[in-house]
Amino acid sequence: MGAIVLLKDDHKTVEKLFKAFEKAGDDAYAEKRRIVDEVVEELTVHAVIEEQVFYPAAREAAPDTADHVLESIEEHHVVVWMLSELASLDPKDERFDAKMSVLMENVRHHVEEEEKDWFPQVRKAMGRNRLVELGQQLEEAKKSASRDPLKVPSAAADRGPR
Repeated sequence: MGAIVLLKDDHKTVEKLFKAFEKAGDDAYAEKRRIVDEVVEELTVHAVIEEQVFYPAAREAAPDTADHVLESIEEHHVVVWMLSELASLDPKDERFDAKMSVLMENVRHHVEEEEKDWFPQVRKAMGRNRLVELGQQLEEAKKSASRDPLKVPSAAADRGPR
């Protein structure tokens, strides 16, 4: 499977979870907790593999997308921070739904930019064979990627002044 197909599949998985959360009733605390736990794991793994595998390869293949990569890393930083808060927040807390709503807005914006603006540039720069090879690397990276947002090495935090 190509890298972009794999990443888009991840996006679809998370969007289905978002829709399930939005359909859950106001008092469906156990269901919301289960959904959020899945979202935390899915998005944490996704952010890790994008930052460790996909972004460096994409930036190398399409250097003119460097600004997008840097912006995406910062967006991941915000998302992972929110995931770490949601992971330990009681679903009965009055901020739980609001925090999830803000997370969904951020992720949906990020996905739209990637899929409409950036992925086509990367696909053109890399070509099919390289994307398939990168997809295999992403699959492998998923196996060992952290599922705990508190244990994610942040590329945004690690990047000092240049």
